[in-house]
Amino acid sequence: MQFSHRLDRVETSAIRELFKLLGQPGIISFAGGFPDSAMFDVQGIKEASEKVLNDSPASALQYGATEGYPALREELALFMKSKGVQDIDASGLIVTTGSQQALDLVGKTMLDEADTALVEAPTFLATIQCFRLYGPKVLGVPIDEHGVRVDLLEEMIQTHRPKLIYLVPTFGNPSGAMLSLERRLKVLELAVKYETLVVEDDPYGDLYFDSEPAPSMLSLAHRVPGSREWLVYCGSLSKVLSPGLRVGWMVAPQAMLQRATMCKQFSDAHTSTFAQATAAQYLKSGRMPNTLAHVRGVYAERALAMGQSLREHFAESLEFNQPQGGLFFWAKLTGAKGGLADGSAFAKKAIEQGVAFVPGAPFFADHPDHSTLRLSFATSGSDLIRQGIERLAKAYFEN
Repeated sequence: MQFSHRLDRVETSAIRELFKLLGQPGIISFAGGFPDSAMFDVQGIKEASEKVLNDSPASALQYGATEGYPALREELALFMKSKGVQDIDASGLIVTTGSQQALDLVGKTMLDEADTALVEAPTFLATIQCFRLYGPKVLGVPIDEHGVRVDLLEEMIQTHRPKLIYLVPTFGNPSGAMLSLERRLKVLELAVKYETLVVEDDPYGDLYFDSEPAPSMLSLAHRVPGSREWLVYCGSLSKVLSPGLRVGWMVAPQAMLQRATMCKQFSDAHTSTFAQATAAQYLKSGRMPNTLAHVRGVYAERALAMGQSLREHFAESLEFNQPQGGLFFWAKLTGAKGGLADGSAFAKKAIEQGVAFVPGAPFFADHPDHSTLRLSFATSGSDLIRQGIERLAKAYFEN
């Protein structure tokens, strides 16, 4: 068979390939980006689904509108308003099959082979692959602990004239970084100045630990006149409710929403109406605030345990910033005292010691930093995290 040449631009996810090794007995995994299934509000989701089947089975089990189940669009608009986005209603968003589909719709509606897309370096691996499938040049903009370097971002906008800029500004995957308020406003100013679309991906914004993060760029858009017309927001219930529901959404200018809806018609007609109806009922039930409070507390404890263990066992051999939310640590091997300085080599030794993580190089669109790695604390309790870091140290120092 002669497959499409566009497939030559992408390859199988390095993370998905790593998962094949994780079936070995006794492996402690810091590799996945999954939420902890033990914290799913099973009872709340069960009650929501039962109420849907009792009250509105016909609409919940039937085909639905491509834009989304009306009740869910209303609830999502209210959810966004609770997070500071005041100028929004149901007509300003569409429901997607996870935020991953929203990113694919961005690629389909905006990117051509002659275009350039700017992303953070590092950034969400699936976005790099998704955008590349449509043929543009994908370039990385350096970040620091405060998110994307806006001085370098402006330089790259001037040099490359990108069609769009993709950011995960709040507890990014894989960096864990949080874009500062000052930089968020600057990004919006750059969007208007250079008439460049900014895509804000926000799957982790509700997973903060001690204090609320800076407001989303969507909620700040009123402070930068004209920026709302150059801004797309992608949201998801996967990390805070359930990935299995596959419920995400996209907020965008109407002209783009119309084209994205048309493209969605071609791919899946609509996101599962039953999943949408269940999510709508769950949001309406008022259980989400307590669910989020519980999840935040558990993840904060685990992040603290991982940070303490890394400092104890690695000292100057590993550089990292303590995350204030999200699911990830982003770390850099220093090669101190002649130690390992390559994440991929370290990952292989770690597997031999019964612990897994993801090397950092695949998270770069270009110029990968091979000394980096991503660790997730989401699915392991504090004691298991400490045990896993001890194994990592053994893999590192006994080479």
